[in-house]
Amino acid sequence: MSDAMKKLQDKVGVGADGHFGKNTAKAIAQHYELSNERAAHLMGQASHESGHWRHTRENLNYSAESMMRVWPSRFPDLASCEGLARNPKALAENVYFGRLGNDTKEKASLYVGRGFLQLTGYSNVKSFASDMGCPEVIEDPSLLETNYAFETALWFFNKNKLFDIADDGVNEETIRKISKRVNGGYHGLNDRIEQTNKIYEYLNG
Repeated sequence: MSDAMKKLQDKVGVGADGHFGKNTAKAIAQHYELSNERAAHLMGQASHESGHWRHTRENLNYSAESMMRVWPSRFPDLASCEGLARNPKALAENVYFGRLGNDTKEKASLYVGRGFLQLTGYSNVKSFASDMGCPEVIEDPSLLETNYAFETALWFFNKNKLFDIADDGVNEETIRKISKRVNGGYHGLNDRIEQTNKIYEYLNG
């Protein structure tokens, strides 16, 4: 588990052992005043996106083959990957420059995905900082990986009105709808379903 989970546990008042289980799930739901349905969907998606709470920073250390698989239109062949494979900074500059408010290459490499839901891009970080009252994350976005890892997920759900969808209940159709909004598709859908249902059982147990 990541240090971010320990910080979150400390924040919600349970033993900070870094292990996510029933007590932690219930404490998170109570601390953030979430219904069981909203909490299950939020934590289920966050668990999947973070590799079951292990990762809070986007890993851009891709091989050329992985780049071609993840961004087929951008990297159609090995030649297009030259200088970028196993070079996270250069890859971030290539992929994120000119998008998400990143008007410089420095911003593109600085504002990579961070937090349990991988908040990405200067414009999103700036909006998060304003909405959540934590301007320090603009200067030091690494705080999104630790102090505000869960808040990034909470903010994303609020910003995109995903809690309104979550109110329809915990079922496969609703999980699919939320997964599409979080991921842009259905990547890892089976795990998202499994995690959401498991956490919902925790909260109702």
